[in-house]
Amino acid sequence: MKRRGIAIAALTLVLAGCATENSDPWPDVDQVSSEEFLSDHGLAGMDAVEAINHLDQLAVEKRPTDLMASVYPDELVLAGEAQEVTLDLPAEKTYLSIAPYVNTTHDCFYHSLTTCQGELGNKKLDVRITDESTGDNVVDEQATTFDNGFVGFWVPSDIQGTIKIGYDEKVGSTEFATTDEGATCVTDLQLA
Repeated sequence: MKRRGIAIAALTLVLAGCATENSDPWPDVDQVSSEEFLSDHGLAGMDAVEAINHLDQLAVEKRPTDLMASVYPDELVLAGEAQEVTLDLPAEKTYLSIAPYVNTTHDCFYHSLTTCQGELGNKKLDVRITDESTGDNVVDEQATTFDNGFVGFWVPSDIQGTIKIGYDEKVGSTEFATTDEGATCVTDLQLA
């Protein structure tokens, strides 16, 4: 509930910044159903996993500008001008979105599928994500970053460990946690 309030407050600030001094940033709009809201944003019939995968993989120029989509450890919050829809994530999985960088990055904790932008778009990476309690690799593959410079993985919930990425003869690593207090957006992995 607290996270939803934060998303609405952030959207209010964004919208208010574009409004004139005497205009109302929240026009009188009839509340639409969740299904209609999802349909209006090209997400009809999608669950949280499908919506996250779809939005994160969109080309930057095709990302919706009238939708805030934030990934939390247990839910996807979609907020429009006057409505918010929340979709639950699978109980045993967490979405971990990673934007490795060489020169520039940004602070991020909960990944925004519509606004987050990383440095290395459409680049091939070697990715290894390791669960520290078992030593098992939950991801060990070559992946290509999306147009937004991120690469996303569905990993087990309630683990912590290390992310190691190789790119263009550079390597970097960072720690992560997929607990309820864990970040879904990893932007502190510098490649050197």
